[in-house]
Parts: sequence; C-alpha cells; structure tokens
Amino acid sequence: MHGGTLDDPIEETIEAFELLQQQGKIRYYGISSIRPNVIRKYITKSNIVSVMMQYSLLDRRPEEVCLDLLHQNQISVLARGSLAQGLLAGKPPKEYLNYSEKEVARAVESIASTQQPLTNVAIQYVLQHPAVASAVLGIRTPTQLQAALMTAASVKLSDQVIQELQDTIKPNLYEQHR
Repeated sequence: MHGGTLDDPIEETIEAFELLQQQGKIRYYGISSIRPNVIRKYITKSNIVSVMMQYSLLDRRPEEVCLDLLHQNQISVLARGSLAQGLLAGKPPKEYLNYSEKEVARAVESIASTQQPLTNVAIQYVLQHPAVASAVLGIRTPTQLQAALMTAASVKLSDQVIQELQDTIKPNLYEQHR
C-alpha cells in the first residue's frame, strides 16, 4: 500500500488491511513510505511486515531514523532507487535531490575507487544495512539485468569501504515529515 501523510485515514486503512488478512485474502501487507512520522504510526498501530522506501548513497535519509527503527521492530525494507536514477551506475552526473552535479560526480568517483563495478557497489551499499531485505531495481535491458545478477554474487563491502563511501558525501536529512 502506498503510504500517505498523517492527514490520511490511517486507522481506517489499517482496519481494512487487518480485515483482509483475517479473511485470508492477503497473507501480509506493507506500506511504501519514506516519512518517519507515517512509518512510526504504522509500526505502533498495524502489523506491517515491510516498508518500501527510497534509499541509496545519494539518498541516505532512511539512515537517520527509519532503518534502525524498522530493524528493531523486525520490519523489512525494500529499497527502491538504489542506483539513484542510474547516476550511481554510470549515467552522466546531474543535480539529484539536494546534491549538486559536482557532489554526485564525487560520490561516483568514490564508488569507482573501490575497483568494483559501480552497480555492484551501489547495490551492496544499500544491502549492507540489516533492515534491508531487497533492492528493487528498475531493469530495462539485458545488460542491466546481467549487472544486477553479478551483484548477487559479488563480495559484500567491508566496513572500511562503507565508511569511505559515507565520508565522501554528507548525508541528506529529513527536512519535512519528521
């Protein structure tokens, strides 16, 4: 279910999903949201098992609050946007969220310095957090599929590499929807 805002009828929505689950029409349910205030509400009032949210080296907002909170509550994360519109997989740098073109280029250079394929590193970065169960990728070509499959067989990033990647670019933080 696509998560909304605190102005949405959250209690009614949860009641509907709980009823569908009790009736055996669905096994589990989750939400799609990056808003900490909405996620907190669903954690306390529902039985969600997953949250889909945008997460990448260029969108580290979930690291601020959500990832640890979800992990503590045994709720899995499906990370979308792991390649930041392809910017972390070799597309020409451009402004992204609150990062300048130069900052995006610096992040890609940091990934390239690992001597591993860009896609592998970008996806492995997302998968390193224990709350993340899966990276949801927008694959359009056989080459992109092959790169994603290679990631599954690649070596996990070391703590040192993760720290170096994080040190390259300041994390973005939630400005709204806290």
